[in-house]
Amino acid sequence: MSLNKSELVSAIASKADLSKADAEKALNAFQEVLIESLGKGEAVKVTGLLSVERVERAARTGRNPRTGEEISIPAGFGVKISAGSLLKKAVAK
Repeated sequence: MSLNKSELVSAIASKADLSKADAEKALNAFQEVLIESLGKGEAVKVTGLLSVERVERAARTGRNPRTGEEISIPAGFGVKISAGSLLKKAVAK
């Protein structure tokens, strides 16, 4: 089971005693801050919960799974998400 965005907004509104509109604004603002920060190369860390950072990926050689042909994969960026201690404890139960 997983929460979609509207279910997450409802849960946040309930836990924080906010209207759903205010909870959605807060979630959207968090999303914008996360995207802007990662775009600038800044890591975002919420102590105990998670850390998100942009990582560099070197150019490498790969294979086309259909043909087996070797292809060149250019250098680029990816996102690394690490669980904090609170999340690790929550899934260990």
